[in-house]
Amino acid sequence: MPRKRPGALRAASRSSSYRPRRWDIPAPDRIHGLSASTSLAVHRYEALSDDYYVFPGAIAYALRRYRGFLKPPGRRPRYPYLDDCDCRGCSLRDVRHARDVLDGALKELPPRARAELGRVVAGLDRGYLARTLPDPLAHTRRPRGTDGWWHRRLEGCRYAQSGSV
Repeated sequence: MPRKRPGALRAASRSSSYRPRRWDIPAPDRIHGLSASTSLAVHRYEALSDDYYVFPGAIAYALRRYRGFLKPPGRRPRYPYLDDCDCRGCSLRDVRHARDVLDGALKELPPRARAELGRVVAGLDRGYLARTLPDPLAHTRRPRGTDGWWHRRLEGCRYAQSGSV
């Protein structure tokens, strides 16, 4: 009986979700506030991630959304809201989900890129803590430890923030 070639064995062992690693595709522009090497590491993470909510440009969009949430001047509290749509692009309109995507990237990036992105996110976290209010009933809605601390802040109604009822 003839033997199978090693290449045929490797091809058969790969699952259908296998994606070849291609780095010949040019990297997108630098992410605002990050170095070129960190932006490249983020690009690679986005290209190789199996997470549904991580797609090319997702980390840059999540950072813009997080900054945009804290951008209005003043000291008035801000209230994050849950978006109705659960698709990949629309779900990032919820600043808490954008922070979830950033947290996932912080866990998967190489150490130097993780440290640089972590410094940027830590500065935004300080602003988020200062501009949002703690939810006194968060422990009744979610068991402690299931979500990040950013989910345990008071949330608002989407329609009340836009001015229409």
